[in-house]
Amino acid sequence: MNVPQSEVGASDGSQDSPGHAPPGSAAGGRRAAWGARSQLLRKAGPLALAMLGVFSASVVVAQVNKQTGPDPVEWTETDKGIPVTDKLTIEKCGTCHAADDKGNLSRISWVRSTPEGWASTIKRMVKLNGATIDPAEARKIVQYLGTHHGLAPEEAKPVMYLVENRIQDETNIPNDTVRQACAACHAFAQPLSSRRSRREWALLQNMHVALYSQAEAQYSRPAQGGPPSPGPDGKPLLPGQVALNWLAANAPLHTPEWAAWAPRIRSPRLEGKWTVSANLPGKGRYVGDMTISPGKDADHFVTVTTLRSLQSGATISRKGEGIAYGGYSWRGSSSAGGAGQPDDPKSAGRETMWFAPDLKMAQGRWYWGAYNEFGFNVTMARASADPTIAAVMPYALKAGAKGASVRIYGDGLPAKLSPADIDMGAGVTVTKVVSASSRELVVSVDVADKTPTGNRDVSVKGAVLVNALPIYDKVDYLRVTPETALAHLGGIKFDKGYEQFDVVGYANGPDGKPRTDDDVALGPVPVTWSMEEFHTVTYDDDTNFVGDLSATALFTPSVEGPNPKRRFGRNNYGEVWIVATAKDDKDKFGKPLVGKAYLVVTVPTYRRWDQAETTQ
Repeated sequence: MNVPQSEVGASDGSQDSPGHAPPGSAAGGRRAAWGARSQLLRKAGPLALAMLGVFSASVVVAQVNKQTGPDPVEWTETDKGIPVTDKLTIEKCGTCHAADDKGNLSRISWVRSTPEGWASTIKRMVKLNGATIDPAEARKIVQYLGTHHGLAPEEAKPVMYLVENRIQDETNIPNDTVRQACAACHAFAQPLSSRRSRREWALLQNMHVALYSQAEAQYSRPAQGGPPSPGPDGKPLLPGQVALNWLAANAPLHTPEWAAWAPRIRSPRLEGKWTVSANLPGKGRYVGDMTISPGKDADHFVTVTTLRSLQSGATISRKGEGIAYGGYSWRGSSSAGGAGQPDDPKSAGRETMWFAPDLKMAQGRWYWGAYNEFGFNVTMARASADPTIAAVMPYALKAGAKGASVRIYGDGLPAKLSPADIDMGAGVTVTKVVSASSRELVVSVDVADKTPTGNRDVSVKGAVLVNALPIYDKVDYLRVTPETALAHLGGIKFDKGYEQFDVVGYANGPDGKPRTDDDVALGPVPVTWSMEEFHTVTYDDDTNFVGDLSATALFTPSVEGPNPKRRFGRNNYGEVWIVATAKDDKDKFGKPLVGKAYLVVTVPTYRRWDQAETTQ
């Protein structure tokens, strides 16, 4: 499991420290060595750092030249650079990064990255190389580089989960060898959040070798995951070489996506009203509006957002501001004026969203918490004169249902409708329009007895919400999310790291098999929550010490530090199962359906490498 956090650092978009790796991992075991080494490097100064980087680079480049064959990495860059045109960037970065006659700045012109990647690069330049720059200047440079030396929307979307701070099991790693080289210490989304020339990918590896003691071992130990590929000399390629070849081929500096997007970059026209549909784990669905107004310049905006809970009816009003990088990538912050409990949706939080290139829809996450563990999953659609559908309730309908009440939420919905104006797909008949307003429709529907299981589109006079209403025969299994989770002890000197669980019922798809791609998500089902021991150590009784699980599946960890009541005086860390037991749905043996998630409760993150601010 990779746990994307807000720590970004050392290299051009690479992780600033091995310190966020799990205790007991190769990175975790190297923390003391890293601390001593980093202090030595800082005392050595920029010149010594540069010499160290050149030395390590020459070693690795020599290896690459020897191993990778007809397209070796040379000291002379062969890719065409992307000229730097911003005066402030040239002024602040050009003293060390030499300019050529084409307007390229060394290194910088051969890298593209996210705003977070460029922000972390500037932090590294300040910390290790003595760059002099004030925060306002740094923000302007990040704004320029994140836009004109950034990623195309199609490149950024697959790795947005990293900056959205989601816990996610990564399925995009091509093989175990690349995992060993690139994802042993940080999420694989970290390198995929940048694009580089082949030489720059090699130099990024060199910097890891120079700064992080475990990197050389990761790159050089025997490759995992099957027979390694042979190099030109017949010898097996090492993991570092395999990763370099893969990244150079799959994340090059110049791509068709960037070639198509670069000429289209413009200041985004986001002003106006956006219809919001959001889900907050543990609290259900919300609908509402975000009004975006111009800010201090063309890329800055101020926002007012109103949300209404479809579960409780409570309303929230949030005010905030944000920046759109590259014309599509939103980084913002907002607050509803305070918070009560840690999971309070009124909490001040950060917003990360990806806007479609046509600026008609957006999706992302608004999050908060010491470990960014709470958050709305958000989808937005630009409001217009045409009707817009934001959400449909209930989550799903069962085949054979008669007179079921369905609510359709949106904006600009017609006030005068007949049942014929509303279509919910095959097997679903709208029999009556109970009430209608511009924001909400209530209709009565019948579902045929043997209607095939699957998602239905919902349309109202031309407005369509795709896959909005699942139809099912029965709930076949439960899935608890997140399936692999992490919580942090705290409460005395460190903040607690909570975890909110949720449960979704699923119906098997056409193949009749559970947990395959054609399965249909049916939304939350009524369950009771409990914890069970995850048996790794005999008699450790983790369920008695790690923390408490509420009736709504909010896990609150115990305090940090040694516990004299525990065997050997250990602290309250441990591993448990989070169990959801269905109240109504049963399996083929007549027993209640059960879903489980694996939870690791660990020590606080004693040292944080925080994400650079990109919204102010």
